Amino acid sequence: MKAFTQLNGLVCPLDRANVDTDAIIPKQFLKSIKRSGFGPNLFDEWRYLDHGEPGMDNSLRQPNPEFVLNFPRYQGAEVLLARDNFGCGSSREHAPWAIDDFGFRVVIAPSFADIFFNNCYKNGLLPIVLDSAVVEQLFAESEAAEGYRLTVNLVAQTVVTPSGQTFGFDITGHRKHCLLNGLDEIGLTLNHAEEIKSFEAQRRIEQPWLFS
Repeated sequence: MKAFTQLNGLVCPLDRANVDTDAIIPKQFLKSIKRSGFGPNLFDEWRYLDHGEPGMDNSLRQPNPEFVLNFPRYQGAEVLLARDNFGCGSSREHAPWAIDDFGFRVVIAPSFADIFFNNCYKNGLLPIVLDSAVVEQLFAESEAAEGYRLTVNLVAQTVVTPSGQTFGFDITGHRKHCLLNGLDEIGLTLNHAEEIKSFEAQRRIEQPWLFS
């Protein structure tokens, strides 16, 4: 998992509330358990005017010129700005995979669906909850100024606007440690690999019948 410390990223404002996981990555693309390869079909039904299927060459499809991710000014964005209840719907872990694979490292919203929120941390994506009034301000500023960027500092737990205005956000110590060090649950376990080996070796001595 990629570590996260600080990011100065272009902001893309997705002005829709209650964005569910089927909109984030439609069900027909859930044919792999790898974490990569889902970015090209992020928000597929909104990004394209024709219906997409696995294996299609997206370069030959019709992009929707009215969908924000297709606007030239937002190409290369790393911060996704969203509305209330982002990531609701089914619990598919493919949703944060698709967002991360597309290139976003941070999602900012007034609220998130609980399972999606937890899945983000497990996959190196930083979900930030800010007050609705603050999010409204960020929408207005990002839409008014082309090239609008935010600086997100995980160590300081701050979001800083181009004008220098600073907003703090909450995160648990455990989640912060994992993101700063690029540790998913497997990585956390492997940090104790020698202790696990030692335990198993001792258990073979004390309970040999378990291994016969």
